[in-house]
Amino acid sequence: MAYFIHDACISCGACEPECPVSCISAGDEKYVIDASICIECGACNSVCPVDAPQPE
Repeated sequence: MAYFIHDACISCGACEPECPVSCISAGDEKYVIDASICIECGACNSVCPVDAPQPE
């Protein structure tokens, strides 16, 4: 199940460089994950200070 960034995101950007497949990008109000590319590794969640990336 791909990860999704919930509304708790504070747009700090910590998750983006941690993604090994570069599926995270800055959105209008929060970062977003392209579910079609996500490999469900959880690297984004491990660095997020507010636990915004969660499995869908």
